[in-house]
Amino acid sequence: MDFHIESFRDYCLSKPHTTEEFPFDETTLAFKVHGKIFAMTDVFEFEGINLKCNPEKAIELRNLYDGVKPGYHANKKHWNTVYFPSDVPQNIIWEMIDHSYECVWNGLPKSLRNPA
Repeated sequence: MDFHIESFRDYCLSKPHTTEEFPFDETTLAFKVHGKIFAMTDVFEFEGINLKCNPEKAIELRNLYDGVKPGYHANKKHWNTVYFPSDVPQNIIWEMIDHSYECVWNGLPKSLRNPA
């Protein structure tokens, strides 16, 4: 699999209302929708990405792929880390990013999701 930080960054930033920042330190890049994180990675050691996930799907993905583990430095129930290179196909990684964004988006107040 040929997965690069540039394509990951571009994909995350293509999501509506997404911003990027370094909220923890100078190496951990986080992507947020309306201030809530949906994806994180280390910009210098791009070996994996942390993505939000509903708990049932998180377990399902961990059982399907060796490259999906409970979230590194994150709530293990709601976050997965996708490591690479691994057995996770690139199209599944895109789907996982979409799912992560949707989990956060759907948890936002209606006033942010549907501004008047």
